[in-house]
Amino acid sequence: MNKAWTFSIILAVLATASIVLLDPLLRQVALLPDQGAAWYYWKRPDPNFASQLSAWAGYVAHQLFIWGVIAWAQKNRAQLQDRRSMHPVNWIALGGTAVFALLHFVQTAVWYDGLAQNVSVFSSQASVILLLVIVLIIEAPRRGLFFGGGGKMFVGIRPFLIRYHGYYFSWAIVYTYWFHPMETTWGHLFGFFYTFLLMIQAGFIFTRVHTNRWWTLCLEVLVLFHGVVVALIAGQEFWTMFLFGFLMMFIVTQMHGLGLSRMVRWFIASLFVAGLVLVYSARGWQQLNEVLRIPVIDYLLVFVIAGLVALIYRRVRKG
Repeated sequence: MNKAWTFSIILAVLATASIVLLDPLLRQVALLPDQGAAWYYWKRPDPNFASQLSAWAGYVAHQLFIWGVIAWAQKNRAQLQDRRSMHPVNWIALGGTAVFALLHFVQTAVWYDGLAQNVSVFSSQASVILLLVIVLIIEAPRRGLFFGGGGKMFVGIRPFLIRYHGYYFSWAIVYTYWFHPMETTWGHLFGFFYTFLLMIQAGFIFTRVHTNRWWTLCLEVLVLFHGVVVALIAGQEFWTMFLFGFLMMFIVTQMHGLGLSRMVRWFIASLFVAGLVLVYSARGWQQLNEVLRIPVIDYLLVFVIAGLVALIYRRVRKG
């Protein structure tokens, strides 16, 4: 199983690197001028029926495939009790990921179109944000929400989320995957690599890889690097919001599920504070509020989503 996981990561690296081969074709697309924050810059300027069909058909086929895999695994979970080894469904899921990676590569090369033509740019961002928020809720009983505590309140809804989270997670990942054409900017490349890793995570359903705390933490933390890279490439000064905002969430929540000693956790927290002082003494202390934006939004969403899930869970149990 570890060999399969390692091989999958290598393939994700190679698939991401292969996107660079599209660069000569992509340079022939004359993109429209940027029209502000609500405008997605990397989309075909002259969409047609074929280009739109290619994007939406690819998305729908990919979505139905992964939902089918999840549904089969849920229905036949009794056959998947041995989490120490790979099951046929894992190979099918990983093979499907490879097929749809190639399909999107070809679709970009021929039609350079994506779901961005028809939906808001914020929808892709919001789908991933909610995914990360749900992860916070699922993991809270194990690692807490605030400095190792506050997780017990989510124990009741955790089984419901464990059973059904895959349907939402796969939608968020596949939707985001087909939202973008396979562009060669560093932001896109990092984003596609991150997406491939999330698809690999889905492919290892009902195995120990799927629940390995270091691997799942890596998938959570990578959003920090993606946010910083995208902001820097776009020339945005508030890259620090992504860096320190997600680092604060690591300090407050995520590092407490790793079994680290108190001394190590205090050391990591002290490095975080030292970084804050170093950066904001130069940037200006009046900008320090940006560090709180991501944590405040995410933790508020945790309680909103948890409340909604609790209501749904009660209705399902009564029904």
